[in-house]
Amino acid sequence: MILGIGTDLANIERIQGTLDRFGDRFRNRVFTEIEQRKAERRKDVAGTYAKRWAAKEACSKALGTGLRMGIAWKDMAVSNMRSGQPKMHLTGWAAERLKEMTPAGHHSVIHVTLTDDHPWAQAFVVIEALPIDADPPMIPMPPGH
Repeated sequence: MILGIGTDLANIERIQGTLDRFGDRFRNRVFTEIEQRKAERRKDVAGTYAKRWAAKEACSKALGTGLRMGIAWKDMAVSNMRSGQPKMHLTGWAAERLKEMTPAGHHSVIHVTLTDDHPWAQAFVVIEALPIDADPPMIPMPPGH
């Protein structure tokens, strides 16, 4: 069953301006070390950050909270599987919120997709609950989590 859906559209040029103005203060407040390493290795640094920004916004909407009620930016983190598919990881209050909204006898799966077409970056998040006796998806955790 679907527990939550969220989407967000971010302007890459706005994220670039924020990076130019606030630099590491912005990076360290919003993005995990893994997210920062990924973005800084990419040709389109601002686009990579913008997609992850949109994913965090979309995830907070799918959780039914938006960025309030104690959820911090770093409570939601995007990494990539070896295939390149993005994966959302929750910690802190975001993980607690997910646990609260997952029905007894179920486990939750977060689906996330990212796209960009300059100057826009978009993310879509679906949170699904599957019965515990169903086979969970085989998604390995990235190193460092």
